[in-house]
Amino acid sequence: MSNSTPPTTERTAPAGASGSAAPAHSPHSPHSPLRAWLAVVAVAFGTFSVVTTEMLPVGLLTSIGSALRVSPGMAGLAMTVPGLVAAVAAPLLTVTVARLDRRLVLCGLMGLLAAANLASALAPNFAVLLLSRVLVGVCIGGVWSLAAGLAVRLVPEKSAGHATSLVFSGIAVASVLGVPVGTLIGDLVHWRAAFGGMGALALAIAAALAVTLPPLPATETIRLREVPGLFRNARLRVGLITTLLLVTGHFGAYTYVRPVLENVSGVRTGLISTLLLAYGVAGIAGNFLAGATAHRDPRRTLMVIFTVLATAVLLVPVAGGTLGGAITLLVLWGLAYGGVSVTSQTWVLHAAPDTREAASALFVCVFNIAISLGALLGGRAADGIALVGVMWFGGALAVLALVHVAIFGRR
Repeated sequence: MSNSTPPTTERTAPAGASGSAAPAHSPHSPHSPLRAWLAVVAVAFGTFSVVTTEMLPVGLLTSIGSALRVSPGMAGLAMTVPGLVAAVAAPLLTVTVARLDRRLVLCGLMGLLAAANLASALAPNFAVLLLSRVLVGVCIGGVWSLAAGLAVRLVPEKSAGHATSLVFSGIAVASVLGVPVGTLIGDLVHWRAAFGGMGALALAIAAALAVTLPPLPATETIRLREVPGLFRNARLRVGLITTLLLVTGHFGAYTYVRPVLENVSGVRTGLISTLLLAYGVAGIAGNFLAGATAHRDPRRTLMVIFTVLATAVLLVPVAGGTLGGAITLLVLWGLAYGGVSVTSQTWVLHAAPDTREAASALFVCVFNIAISLGALLGGRAADGIALVGVMWFGGALAVLALVHVAIFGRR
C-alpha cells in the first residue's frame, strides 16, 4: 500500500514481506525516541482514519439511503466515489506536493478529512454527501501514498520494520473494525454522528501529527515510465489480477451486508453492529494468521483465503437465513478477508523485489479501483436483480480469483 506515480513520485522505502521495511535510515528522525514512536503512532492513526472514513457507509447504508431518499444501490455510490478518486489522487497528489514538506502535507490532508466528514454529517441531500466523499478520496490517496515511506524516516534503521508494520496496521485494523465501529455509533446515536465523530478524530490526529512529526522534506523520485514495464512481470500481473477480482467481489457483497442481514437473515437492527464487530475481530485474527504464513508461501495462503471467503459468501443466501448461520458465516468471512491485504501485498513485493515502490503504487491503484468497482457492480446487482444477488456476485468473483491464482500462480 503505498505510493503512485505520474510523472515523478516520491520513492518510498521498500516494504518487507509482511509490509515491513528495511531501507537506509534517513537523517530526519526526531531526537527523542519517545517522540519518534509517538509520531509513528500518529501516522498509524492517520491511515486508520482515512480507511475507516472510506468504509464508514457500509454499516450505515440503510440509514443513509432512508434519510436522503435514495435506494441502497444508489447509496452505494458513497463507497464507489472515494475509491475511484483515491486511485487517481494518489499519483497526482504525490506529484503536486513533490517539493513540499510531508509533515505539512499530512497535517493539511487530515484537516481536509475532518472537513469532509463534517460535510457528510451535515449533508442536506445525497449530492452534497457525494461531493464530500470526493474530498475523502483525495485524502485517502494522499495519506495512503505518503505514509508508506515515513516510518523509516522517523526511527533508527533497526526499528524500521516494526515502525512500518505499525503504520500499516492502521489500514488493516480500519478495514475490519471501521465498519462495525461506525455502525455501532450509527445505531446508538445517528448515522450523522458517525461521520461527525470521524471528523473530530481527524482533527485530533492533525494536531498530533503537527506536534510529533519532525520536518520531512521530499526525498528521491522515480519516473512514470518505470511503472508500465512492470506489467511484463507475469508473477506481479497474477497478483494484481487476483487482487482486483477478490477485492471487487468482496466489496460487491460486503457493501450491502447490512440490508442483506436485515432482509435475508432477519437480523434485528440492534444486532447488526454486534455481528459486524464479530466480523471485525475475526478479521484482525485473520490478518495475523495470514501474516504468519504469507511470507513462506503467499500462493497457498491466498488459495486458502479465497476458498474460505467464497464459501462463506456463497452460503449466505442458503444457510444465512438464521441468526446462528449468519453469525457463523460472517465470522468465517471476516477471518478470510482479514488476511487479504497482507498476503496480496506480500505477493506483489515478492514478485518485484527490485522495483517494490512502483509495484506498490500499482497495488494501491488496483485495490482502490476494486473497492469502487465492487460497490458499483454490487449496487447494480442489488437494484437490477435482487438484494441477495450481491452475494452470488461476490462469491463468483472470489471463485474466479481462486481459479486464477491456482492456475497461473503456479507459473
